[in-house]
Amino acid sequence: MMDVDIAMMATLAIIGLSTVLYATERYSIEAISLGVLASYLFIFVVLGLAAGDTTLSAAQLLEGFANPGLITILALLVVGQGLFHTDALERPAQLMVRWVAKRGNIGITITFVMIATLSAFLNNTPVVVMFIPIISTLASTLKSTTSRLLMPLSFVTILGGMTTLIGSSTNLLAANVARQSGAVDLGFFSFTPVALLVIAIGLPYVLWVMPMLLANRRSMAEAMRAGGGKQFIAEIPIRPGHPLVGATSNKGMFPQLKDMTVRLVQRGERPHLPPFENVTLQPGDIVIVAATRQALEKALSTQSTVMDRRPDGERGTERAPDRPPGVVTLAEAIVAPGSRLIGRTVSQSGFRGEVGCVVLAIERRSRMPRLPMADIRMEAGDVLLFGGPRKAIEDLRGNRDVLLIDWTAADVPHRRKAPVALGIFLAVVAAAATGVMPIVVAALLGAFAMLCSRCLNTRQASRVVDGRIIMLIASAIASATALEATGGAETIANAMLSILRDAPPAIVMSALFMIIALTTNIMTNNAAAVLFTPIAIGLASHLGLPAEPFVVTVILAANASFATPVAYQTNLLVMGPGHYRYRDFLVAGGPLVLLLWGAFSIIAPWWYGI
Repeated sequence: MMDVDIAMMATLAIIGLSTVLYATERYSIEAISLGVLASYLFIFVVLGLAAGDTTLSAAQLLEGFANPGLITILALLVVGQGLFHTDALERPAQLMVRWVAKRGNIGITITFVMIATLSAFLNNTPVVVMFIPIISTLASTLKSTTSRLLMPLSFVTILGGMTTLIGSSTNLLAANVARQSGAVDLGFFSFTPVALLVIAIGLPYVLWVMPMLLANRRSMAEAMRAGGGKQFIAEIPIRPGHPLVGATSNKGMFPQLKDMTVRLVQRGERPHLPPFENVTLQPGDIVIVAATRQALEKALSTQSTVMDRRPDGERGTERAPDRPPGVVTLAEAIVAPGSRLIGRTVSQSGFRGEVGCVVLAIERRSRMPRLPMADIRMEAGDVLLFGGPRKAIEDLRGNRDVLLIDWTAADVPHRRKAPVALGIFLAVVAAAATGVMPIVVAALLGAFAMLCSRCLNTRQASRVVDGRIIMLIASAIASATALEATGGAETIANAMLSILRDAPPAIVMSALFMIIALTTNIMTNNAAAVLFTPIAIGLASHLGLPAEPFVVTVILAANASFATPVAYQTNLLVMGPGHYRYRDFLVAGGPLVLLLWGAFSIIAPWWYGI
């Protein structure tokens, strides 16, 4: 008994200390999580303290690394990366963006309400996977950041999942325990009315208040896009068979180049300057455009290549491949002071022969030259946009004439693979939503299919494998294992609830909700539901009341998993793409837990007449 008490107290101390350290962010999540695992291994394996009737083994404490939930999350992130890399959801995202743009903030509100409604009838995880790339595109287009929208995405799916029996696995687990005990058999919509009343209080907070609490945190890629107003000068040689042959100006513009500003059409020795009146492009023309990097990347990624990837000066030579072999990577580099390139044109630089990449565009901050690239002589401080294989871009680091801006390197999307990626994604969502196969199986098969179909390569897939998520889940599962084995959770719950046995039923329900809400953010929602459902049924019996209100208390409280990233799978899914820290969930999700607790404490007793 002494061993059990010591083990229990040590487990509770580790959980408490780690929670404080996660919140203060003094140390990295990986370091804290590793410390948690090391502490449990020392207590239960090295010292051999007993946990109940057995001693926890290293395999039991480390089984989180092989947890199906962790594998599911990582595989789904790879599937999402495949969608992102092929721009597979660009069209629906743009349709949504246009729809939202016409309606402003009310459009975003309606979108999230629709997502919450969808999550009431589908598993929350595939819903979040489906909308992460769409919401990310929406944030980029609306000049916002993903950190302002992705956590609300996770939270609205959790709120929507509270409302029906199949909305969350937590609901099903609690309902099954209650059914097997003979206490109550909950129907599909048994607790929908009270859940809707409770989330009607929480949803406005998520939609309108929480985004203001979240840090406007940008990744380097988002920062680069935020500065996307930067205009590059690029040229488009028109050859026989080019998609722009026959394009005619309309009201001084070329509709086929709507994202670019045409600054000059060079036809032989004769330049055509804007405004363009009835100018029809023909083979031999050179079109000089000003465009953002995003617009140039879009032109490069389309199946009918508008942009030419050959270095300037090769226009009269044999046609080079439209697309360099392998993945095309774009990166920016600055012409260094004292560079031998100063005063030379791009064709005189010899980049293709030296490092195997080409200069696609030039940006000059002082002025924007209205010249073909063959005539632009480089100056110190010019920004060159390079395109080529990843290795060739990396080789630019050793070039003393240019300063490579490492964080600007990004692969051009393989848009021709978009239908394949979309088909794989829809198959994963359908398989998981209909229960044809376990979600972990569907996710792994989907990730493998993304690699086999070359929607992305292993390097691109490995980028989304976030070490924070792996260590966080592994340490959280170890904590839950130790807490359950030592009887810590049940002891605390029974001790606290025993104090309330003689309190009014409404107070008992309110206290039960808060205890479960605190536990679910440490142990995960499913563990809390299984642990507290029998306790809630016992309380109802002691008070001589129906079991249903107390089982519903467990369901709604176990879903109040907003205060930590480990509390629910969708929180972990948005943690990487949203660039969130552990503290962000405490700051933004903690008040939501308290708000739902207050709403439930008033609504549930009134609804059930207690």
